Amino acid sequence: MLDHVGLKVSDYAKSKAFFERALAPIGYKCLMEFPGAAGFGKDRPDFWISQGQKSNPTHVAFAADERSIVDGFHKAATGAGGKDNGKPGIRKEYHPTYYGAFVLDPDGNNIEAVCHKP
Repeated sequence: MLDHVGLKVSDYAKSKAFFERALAPIGYKCLMEFPGAAGFGKDRPDFWISQGQKSNPTHVAFAADERSIVDGFHKAATGAGGKDNGKPGIRKEYHPTYYGAFVLDPDGNNIEAVCHKP
């Protein structure tokens, strides 16, 4: 079981603003901040960003309880400057009820929201 995930970002202020908007539909907000680092979550910070040298792009998927939350994530993330990398929809290649959306963050990381419910 994972406790938290961290990404290095090349422009901390830009990435923090992006994730504040992009993750709001799934109930995430900035819960903790240190100089050059921010922890996002619902009840505790389990997704972290920190200023650093950009590395190879990473894929992070956030669980959504409803498909409408996936839609809201995609709209918020692209509205915050993210690049569409897969509009909301069923991904039968994963399983019959996999409903996901993908957006590239300012550093090219593939950020996803997914609902597994029908």
